[in-house]
Amino acid sequence: MTREILMIAANRATSPVTGWPIGFWWAELSHAWLEFSRAGYEITIASPSGGDLFADAYSDPEDDSGYSGHDIVSLGFKYGTTTRNLIRNTPALADLDMEKFDALFVVGGQSPMVTMIDDGDLHARVARHYEAGKITAAVCHGTCILLKTRLSDDSLLVAGKTWTGFADSEEAYAESAVGQKIQPFWIETEAKKIEDTNFVTGGPLAEFAVRDGNLITGQQQVSSAAAASKVIAALGF
Repeated sequence: MTREILMIAANRATSPVTGWPIGFWWAELSHAWLEFSRAGYEITIASPSGGDLFADAYSDPEDDSGYSGHDIVSLGFKYGTTTRNLIRNTPALADLDMEKFDALFVVGGQSPMVTMIDDGDLHARVARHYEAGKITAAVCHGTCILLKTRLSDDSLLVAGKTWTGFADSEEAYAESAVGQKIQPFWIETEAKKIEDTNFVTGGPLAEFAVRDGNLITGQQQVSSAAAASKVIAALGF
């Protein structure tokens, strides 16, 4: 039986901090998609509101900054005949049968920090999926939803869990690189305020992914494929 994976990417928004147009991060979508595709999974890319997706500029391998110029996987996804349309006209979560998916994978980027952090409908869908005993994964800034996602007993999904996400050291590095504040909050800082949870990080911009039961998290874009590999291992093939 073919496994079905739901990849959830944020919709386009405007950062209230920088004024930049923001969206998903290319490597966090493309590298994980490639791992799932190699495993033979059926993959659906969706977004909370549906429609065309927008990528953060610094994640685009063709951006003038050159920041992601090495990312040939994303470049191939962007122009591949079987992949380039996957980020166009994405289905809205409300239009999907969430019960059919064996695992979900929340893609990061700058938009989740604005559009997903307080999206109660998204949080509820993720919580129901998790409480159904299914693999629930998130990477980089997509892990911000775990700061507020609550289960049916009103406890946080991450209560008693070990997990990771974009580190404070990485936020500081990014802000120093562009010379200004970028995010409205820092995930690690907020996670450390939660008493009954264990937020951990690896080295700055180094591959690091964590599995705690059915919860799988990746630290940042470098960890997208590693998080996807843990999802594959958790599903058994």
